Amino acid sequence: MAVQHGIWRIGSKPEPLKPVRLETELLLEQQIVQDVSILNENWLLIGRQVYTEFGKYIDLLAIDATGSIIIIELKKHKTPRDVVAQTIDYASWVETLPSEQVSEIYQDFAKKHGHALTSIDTAFQEKFGVKLLEEDINSSHQMVIVAAELDASTERIINYLNDKAGIAVNAVFFTVFQDGGNQYLSRAWMIDPVETEEHAINTKQKGDWNGEFYSSFGAYSNGRNWEDALQHGFISAGGGHWYSKTLFMLKPGDRVWVNIPKTGYVGVAEVTHHAVVADEYINEGMNLKGSYNFAKVVGEDDAEYFVAVRWIKSVAETDAVNEVGLFGNQNSVARPRASKWDYTVKRLKEVWKL
Repeated sequence: MAVQHGIWRIGSKPEPLKPVRLETELLLEQQIVQDVSILNENWLLIGRQVYTEFGKYIDLLAIDATGSIIIIELKKHKTPRDVVAQTIDYASWVETLPSEQVSEIYQDFAKKHGHALTSIDTAFQEKFGVKLLEEDINSSHQMVIVAAELDASTERIINYLNDKAGIAVNAVFFTVFQDGGNQYLSRAWMIDPVETEEHAINTKQKGDWNGEFYSSFGAYSNGRNWEDALQHGFISAGGGHWYSKTLFMLKPGDRVWVNIPKTGYVGVAEVTHHAVVADEYINEGMNLKGSYNFAKVVGEDDAEYFVAVRWIKSVAETDAVNEVGLFGNQNSVARPRASKWDYTVKRLKEVWKL
């Protein structure tokens, strides 16, 4: 079913703005280069017109906070089916890129576009507030097709690749509206980006999900605090929609294993309540050591969100389990399907005698 956009000017009577054709898709590409947040605020653009070894150019490349590479292809003058096939072809090349080549792609992009941060490590740290680990670079990939519209058969193909093949491909539709001398862009995703990101996490992972959730608890000084989580029974995330949205995957009865990045696994819990914003969770009677952002202060996107849990097993940070071979990524919540995740759950059960 085709995605339809509409914008109305508010007045005594709503007046629809007129959709117009963008002069060229190159202009849209330039807009994305200037501000990639019009696609996703939690992406860092790392390449433009990236030359591939089979003599073609990828329109845009980006990276997210997990190290996943995003291939962004504008439809331009290609047929809908051609752009899907070409994007998948590009993905087959991107999948083979070693970390040093990804770094070189970013360096070339930064120099051409006058970015002060010419190292992907520095740019990543600046964007996401965490260090880019070499093993995370290109650990998975996503494909995004940018178009004004796609035909019904192409949409069916994209849905099939996601639903049946677990391939992380999505489409984002832009419409331009005219209002006097001003033009506005409207954006709509074909598939919820959270679903595509989850497929990307599992791109290189084989097997079925074991039913156990993973959580990354980003404790830091003067902020999110593990002792608070232990005392009051919660896990939390915030500082941007990308970080908090996966908390909403959890529902009462789910079991989640909690890892503090660079520290280790500190607990396993049963979820007792769905995610809520700090304003609803925190009350004056709670004696909290950490500091948490409220929606009424920073807005809903940047606020802290909490999931209430009952701890089955928990330990202090000093007793965290941190061994070679244990699973880890920076998603606040994930449903991993890697064999390493099965091993991690088994190993933690052994260590904690569960």
